[in-house]
Amino acid sequence: MLTSRERAKLRGLANPLEPILIVGKGGVTEAVCQEAARALNTRELVKGRVLESSLLTAREACDRICSAVGAEGVQAIGSKFVIFKENKDLPQEKRIKI
Repeated sequence: MLTSRERAKLRGLANPLEPILIVGKGGVTEAVCQEAARALNTRELVKGRVLESSLLTAREACDRICSAVGAEGVQAIGSKFVIFKENKDLPQEKRIKI
């Protein structure tokens, strides 16, 4: 569980990131969850976007992805969301220090 201070730091780190997860009209599919898991294993912090054609809000998509891959939701604003999952197998220089 992230504290509010850790969440604030992660929000700041995620600000310049481009969304790499896209949730479309199909919703949160198995493919989206697999891509999220892969991205979290290499980056720890991932930004995603929900298209207008989707029936989900950014918060709903974020919650579903987090529960599927074991991550934590950092932020959901508008159509974008940020998720985080610590990966202790990454080299020290690539890990996010919170």
